[in-house]
Amino acid sequence: MIEDWANILFKAFWCGCAAVGFGILFNVPSKTLFMIWSGGAIAGLVKFSALFLIPSAPVIQSSFYASLAVSIFCIPVAHSRHEAPMIFAIPSVIPLVPGVFAYHTMFGIIKLTGKIGSDYALTLSDTVYNGVTTLFIIMAISLGVAIPIHIMRRDPAKKLRETLSSSIVSNDSSD
Repeated sequence: MIEDWANILFKAFWCGCAAVGFGILFNVPSKTLFMIWSGGAIAGLVKFSALFLIPSAPVIQSSFYASLAVSIFCIPVAHSRHEAPMIFAIPSVIPLVPGVFAYHTMFGIIKLTGKIGSDYALTLSDTVYNGVTTLFIIMAISLGVAIPIHIMRRDPAKKLRETLSSSIVSNDSSD
């Protein structure tokens, strides 16, 4: 049991390191790197904890939970630092991208283009399974990031004031 949690923490640490690497690759401000590491570590912690604690939870559902947690974490951090939430969220969830499933999908497609004997149906089935799994994981990550950021979005007060004043003026002119 302790080894399992140590393994989860180990994976979470390296997810945070991978997130920092992608943050550097995307040229984010250096003052945001610790929070990006924290977001990546949260993503790894939530994903691997969900896979461990809920044995029936597929990797798609675990990836959704992880990206949702990262997005919820990034919103107050972004507002307190006066940055866009995407600066923190996107590099933090990239370690969740299903590289193994995508690799097996591409490898299966390559095998299908060559000469295959009797295992054509098995190769086709595995390739479609891996491709669909890749697609659904990416959709789950996208929705997990986008939904909280869209729901908790704060419009600037000046823009809100202009919208309200223009709607009041248009209502007065229509009377």
